[in-house]
Amino acid sequence: MHSAMSARILEDSPNARINKTILDRYLSLPLQENIVQATYVWIDGTGEDLRCKDRTLDFIPQSPKELPVWNYDGSSCYQAEGSNSDTYLYPVAIYKDPFRRGNNILVMCDTYKFDGTPTDTNKRKTCLEVANKCAAEEPWFGIEQEYTFLDFDGHPLGWPKNGFPGPQGPYYCGVGANKVYARDIVDAHYRACLYAGIKVSGTNAEVMPAQWEFQVGPCEGISIGDDLWMARFLLHRISEEFGIVSTLDPKPMPGDWNGAGAHTNVSTKAMREDGGIRDIEKAVAKLSKCHERHIRAYDPKQGQDNARRLTGKHETSSINDFSAGVANRGCSIRIPRGVNDDGKGYFEDRRPSSNCDPYSVVEAILRTICLDE
Repeated sequence: MHSAMSARILEDSPNARINKTILDRYLSLPLQENIVQATYVWIDGTGEDLRCKDRTLDFIPQSPKELPVWNYDGSSCYQAEGSNSDTYLYPVAIYKDPFRRGNNILVMCDTYKFDGTPTDTNKRKTCLEVANKCAAEEPWFGIEQEYTFLDFDGHPLGWPKNGFPGPQGPYYCGVGANKVYARDIVDAHYRACLYAGIKVSGTNAEVMPAQWEFQVGPCEGISIGDDLWMARFLLHRISEEFGIVSTLDPKPMPGDWNGAGAHTNVSTKAMREDGGIRDIEKAVAKLSKCHERHIRAYDPKQGQDNARRLTGKHETSSINDFSAGVANRGCSIRIPRGVNDDGKGYFEDRRPSSNCDPYSVVEAILRTICLDE
């Protein structure tokens, strides 16, 4: 079954059929030293999909401020009318390019309308303003990004075409051809993230077959958003080469299967110091009073995507109720057992969906726990 499955993917997926070794002939062509290929990456009008395009630079940039502001057709990205479609890209972070290597770069960008106002899906601008106000508290974030591999026909990778795999249990952190699929992509992605300069901290196979997770962090303030978005870009871009689709859908398979989240680990300087558990408990009390606002900020559809996932089953809390507990994966907020024992550390917000905008999540958390809004 497994080899037939692979052949079928290769048959249906144009990218998987291309001979990848031919490209090496061209990538090894020498260029002048100061020539840099820059891939500008941005979030489109869906708030969850990424776009990119390339330009040539004749210098090696040291900071995003040196890079030219660029534009694109916002009407083709759900961000503008066709009659006035120029939308602007403002570089905010530079990463090394793991595809072209050398001095070539990936550039994370903010998007702005023709009149200088941020696009509706530019959540970074206000997140940065809030993060700057809270900088003295040194907030750290770590995000656990879950995702699912799909066959080219939209079916989870490795699942039988007319049925289901065996029930969940053996797949989480699994080993073996009957338990995990496409580890090659996971390893390629992990290495590419490290090369790019993304603060990726680990990976594991997840509870549903064909589902995986990578973790980014701990990062201070806004950089968690930049790093996670660029890590997502690399995931989609590497999967593309294998002819496989990576989805961040929070509930890719209805029924008795785990959904996908972006569990967000949070601490401030006070929480990380001795006796910090008191500050963690204060933060949890504040979060309990703003549950609805956070649910709206935790997926691109103001909670509708999470409604499919946060059912109270499959290691989730109910979307309607706030709960907190020690070592309880069925809570909105989990305080890890080790943190409780040490009396300091961090807490985990288990509510953000896998397709959340990390800028929105960070902004909501900081507004609640640091700015008392």
